[in-house]
Amino acid sequence: MTGERSLLLPFLLLVAVLLAAPFVVYPVLVMKILCFALFACAFNLLLGYVGLLSFGHAAFFGLGGYVCGHVLKERGFPPEAALLAASAGSALLGLLFGAVAIRRQGIYFAMVTLALAQLLYFLCLQAPQTGGEDGIQAIPRGHLFGVLDLDQMMVLYGVVVAIFLAGFGLIWRVVHSPFGQVLKATRENEMRTLSLGYVPDQYKLIAFVLSAALAGLAGGMKSIVFKLASLPDVHWTMSGEVVLMALIGGVGTMLGPVVGAAVIVTLQNTLAGLGPWVTIVQGSIFVVCVLAFRRGIVGELQRLLRRPL
Repeated sequence: MTGERSLLLPFLLLVAVLLAAPFVVYPVLVMKILCFALFACAFNLLLGYVGLLSFGHAAFFGLGGYVCGHVLKERGFPPEAALLAASAGSALLGLLFGAVAIRRQGIYFAMVTLALAQLLYFLCLQAPQTGGEDGIQAIPRGHLFGVLDLDQMMVLYGVVVAIFLAGFGLIWRVVHSPFGQVLKATRENEMRTLSLGYVPDQYKLIAFVLSAALAGLAGGMKSIVFKLASLPDVHWTMSGEVVLMALIGGVGTMLGPVVGAAVIVTLQNTLAGLGPWVTIVQGSIFVVCVLAFRRGIVGELQRLLRRPL
């Protein structure tokens, strides 16, 4: 209960910021941050609470975007069904990838996920349904539940905020459930968890699939916001970006990935004129954070305030 009460105030502050943001900042930028924040939260569920470092999470994010874009444009699905299809498609891919990857640990797990994700990248590059290097363009947004016109900017913003908060709430519930306690125990000492009668591989696979599903939902949401499902979203560099977001914000914290996504996306938008130098700036920030803020921004605040965030 103490942890739940400690997170309540920061969560309410986050909601207040999201409500005020479109009147201060360009709404599309905030929606982009929220898409990547949900992606980073999904990744953090796996790394921060299970201890599994995936270098292939872009596969689920990108596939979600492609599935959502394809069924909206080519099949005429309503947006709510398209988002469900994106999440389900990524969950299925996560089940396939996870069944192979969780047999390994540490760097071997990371390399397996990277290899599998690159297989999907080359498949997306060649498949006619994905549009190759051009991606799927001019994706129609449609009407949510046949009522809400997503071409209206503020309506779209409200829907994106609602989906993000729902995803964030789901992750919070999972982390603070008995299932989440088993995940944390597995992260700390897998052999002890096994000796208590649990089967760690089953829990890790469920967490992997859930993380993949939420990443796919984030990717589908991004494709609706930008009316585009693009090849870079499946590339390994996107997996690197989400790792960076989680580490800068604070791995193993609830709000860390949100802060990390906000920092990285804002920097990319602000420094867009620098071209390739943006990645150098990101790398420099990462080095500084690792040296000076080893727990990440939120992790350090959590240490100073001595309360979970």
